[in-house]
Amino acid sequence: MGASNRKNVAILTFVLFVVMLGYGIIIPVFPFYIESMGAGGMELGLLAASYAAMRLIFGPIWGGLSDRFGRKPILLVGILGYVVTMTWFGLATQLWMLFTARILAGILSSATAPTTMAYVSDSTPDDERGGGMGLLGAAGGIGTILGPVMAGFLATISLSLPFFIAAGMALLALILAAIFLPESHPSPERAAGAKKALVDVRAWWQALFSPIGMLFALTFISTGGLMIFANVFGLYGIKRFGYGTEEVGIVMMVLGLASALTQGLLARPATRRWGDERVVQMGLLFTALGFGLLLLANSFVMVLVTTAFFALTYSVTNPALLSLTSRRATVEQGIAMGLSNSFISLGRIVGPLWAGFIFDVNVSYPYISGAAVMFVGFLISLAWVRQSKEEPIAAELQSVNQRS
Repeated sequence: MGASNRKNVAILTFVLFVVMLGYGIIIPVFPFYIESMGAGGMELGLLAASYAAMRLIFGPIWGGLSDRFGRKPILLVGILGYVVTMTWFGLATQLWMLFTARILAGILSSATAPTTMAYVSDSTPDDERGGGMGLLGAAGGIGTILGPVMAGFLATISLSLPFFIAAGMALLALILAAIFLPESHPSPERAAGAKKALVDVRAWWQALFSPIGMLFALTFISTGGLMIFANVFGLYGIKRFGYGTEEVGIVMMVLGLASALTQGLLARPATRRWGDERVVQMGLLFTALGFGLLLLANSFVMVLVTTAFFALTYSVTNPALLSLTSRRATVEQGIAMGLSNSFISLGRIVGPLWAGFIFDVNVSYPYISGAAVMFVGFLISLAWVRQSKEEPIAAELQSVNQRS
């Protein structure tokens, strides 16, 4: 990788680190923020769902715009959005201000991650692209891990301080990108991209009703379960254990750290040894168990151990689901992966909404329902594997009958 490319990847790595740091900061602070404004679980769920919904809607739009107008201007819009919305969060004194900032964050932040990855794809050779993507993934993971613990301790000084720190870091990233980052997408390619349709509805429909359609449902269930676990934990910790921002931040850090280590060290060996299908089945079953264990936890150490167990089981499930989706796809890989990402986004919308609603009924209900949903996913995975094994046999019998 040339010196110029190394510089570009370093800037993009810092950008993605700042983005995910901001995401991690919000998780432990929001429950205390909304409580100070007299709100509860439903409002917390709506805040998370509105952000995810905007990302679902605007992510493909920003991607198409970057094909037409270049990566750099769209990337700068996304980073500027972080500066503005983080500052807005810090200044918010009423609930409507939080909702406005969260919706705007979803709209603008969805321009950042896909454009960053597209930039790396544009500017690195094929044999070095994996390394560039790996650096971006590592930066995002570190930001997700450090964000909650940093926010937890800064919030003891002021609930708004973590947002102002994140806004300052985003402003630095904006300045670096604006001055030192060149455009990576050539004008002729932008002109060609402008002639392409952003979506292929017929191919989407075909994929949904193909054998991978059930995998999309399992992806939705798995992601929704994660959001149930993580989104209301701050409120759960406050109501059941009397936790402050430091404890909630540490728990969310453990969730992110265990997830990163599992995906980096255990997911691949697990799927090699047992296969994607069995890993999905066991992952869903043990994730359901993780929900139950959290309800039984009665000390901070047990909460941390349970959180790590939940993160481990969830973090081997989703890579296996993505692998199965890719291997069993009957449509183009881009369409299959795009639809899978859409169902991840849907899980991030429905999971927080449900968790927030049911939390206001009883603080334990989100985790009871999470266990039930994951167990249903486990049963669906058993049926899907049985069906997927029977389909080749049925096809072979049909072929034999036709020959005879």
